[in-house]
Amino acid sequence: MTSPFRRRIKKIGLPPGTLLSNLQFSPVKITVIDYSPESFIEKTDVKAMDCISYLQSPATTWIEVRGTSDIQTIQKIGANFGLHPLLLEDIVSLEQRPKLDDYKSNLYIVLRKLIHESSKKISDEQISIVLGKNFVISFQESLDDIFYPIKTRLRKENTNMRKLGADYLTYALIDLVVDHYFLVLEKIDQSFGNLEEELVNAPKSETLLKIQRAKRDIITLRKSVWPMRDVVSQFRRIETPLIQDTTKFYMHDVYDHTIQAIDTIESFRDLASSMLELYLSNINQRLNEIIKFLTIVSTIFCPLIFLTGFYGMNFVHMPLLNSMWGLPFIVLLMILVSLGMLQYFRKRKWI
Repeated sequence: MTSPFRRRIKKIGLPPGTLLSNLQFSPVKITVIDYSPESFIEKTDVKAMDCISYLQSPATTWIEVRGTSDIQTIQKIGANFGLHPLLLEDIVSLEQRPKLDDYKSNLYIVLRKLIHESSKKISDEQISIVLGKNFVISFQESLDDIFYPIKTRLRKENTNMRKLGADYLTYALIDLVVDHYFLVLEKIDQSFGNLEEELVNAPKSETLLKIQRAKRDIITLRKSVWPMRDVVSQFRRIETPLIQDTTKFYMHDVYDHTIQAIDTIESFRDLASSMLELYLSNINQRLNEIIKFLTIVSTIFCPLIFLTGFYGMNFVHMPLLNSMWGLPFIVLLMILVSLGMLQYFRKRKWI
């Protein structure tokens, strides 16, 4: 597939063996990355209490929390970094819609990551990002390392990721989540192509279930992607010392990609509706063909039934009743009547 899907997917660069549908809730895994243009420190399996030592670090600190089942750990991180109780409540409430809240000392951003499961079902998970003066804390439901490409860029020297601050890191996280939309949209586009081919060639009763499933997937897409436009737009316009003007300029690119994803979802929505109409049209056409066939057969047999009924009456004196040519004549007459009616139907283009 050419289109914007493939171009955006190449940018994601998922690590080998990454599972996109691992939504298991296991113990929280915390990774801390402290970096500057001259230094880079990465620690894995960090304890919540150890994160407070990075609060006064002059470098930019990224605390990645994977798994949100351990509420006590999240509360400890919130207490160490002075996060608002309502913010912590939103982190553990996993049904939040995408939004951006300004808590003055920090910004809280909610994203929805789309997941295309092996069962071809579309689901999503919540990703929360807290932007502070010189730190970023990200929370995600699953244990998947979806931010692997950003870590790879941070490990390289002389890159914008290392030179710019925490607001640029936040932009990079949002951009990667939006890029994942195109990964899912490409798979949906392929499934729609297969479904459309099945509708044209040989629609089945299971096809209707596939169409209904596709419509539900589109609802999930709309709920996850549509609010992202407001989040990105608010990120570009918010007046806060936490975000530099250069970072807001980068968000224009994310906004364009979000609009592109929304337009694609709307086209999928129209396509799903047209598929349902096409399925119903095919079913009605097949039903009409069956009724047409049965009607023709019944029409042809009507005069034949009349003849058999007429000569089946118990009368003594009837034409050809005692003739040796009676039966051949009636059979021939029935054949001629049938052929004549078929010829008439063909002439009228009914068959």
